[in-house]
Amino acid sequence: MDFVVQNIWLILLTAMSGFMLFGGGLMGRLSGIKQVGPQQAVMLFNHEDALVLDVREQSEYQDGHIGRSKHIPLGQLKSQLGNLDKYKDKPVVVVCRTGSRSGHACGILRKAGFENVSNLSGGIMAWEQAGLPKEK
Repeated sequence: MDFVVQNIWLILLTAMSGFMLFGGGLMGRLSGIKQVGPQQAVMLFNHEDALVLDVREQSEYQDGHIGRSKHIPLGQLKSQLGNLDKYKDKPVVVVCRTGSRSGHACGILRKAGFENVSNLSGGIMAWEQAGLPKEK
């Protein structure tokens, strides 16, 4: 018990870090948004002509992105929905850095009438860990 009292800030910091890392994916699963891994995403791109929607900021996108992805930062997504209407009947895979912002973007798209929306679980970091290519 003394350890807990003496290290309460360290324990709280660890818990908060864990939530930040894994909370976005958990919230996506609880909200009913389909989660796909990097290999599943590649299958959707290659076999179902899925749209890859990258919702990261411009500087993140310029550092490297999935080939043929469409870039609309999350903060601009609602105002740019009209530009995505032609994709309402296609699969859409939404990407961010870790999967948290893209999970939020999936919710926005679902509310706008996009039926086949998936979140890239783990985001571009999972894509990189899988050894898949990026463009600059």
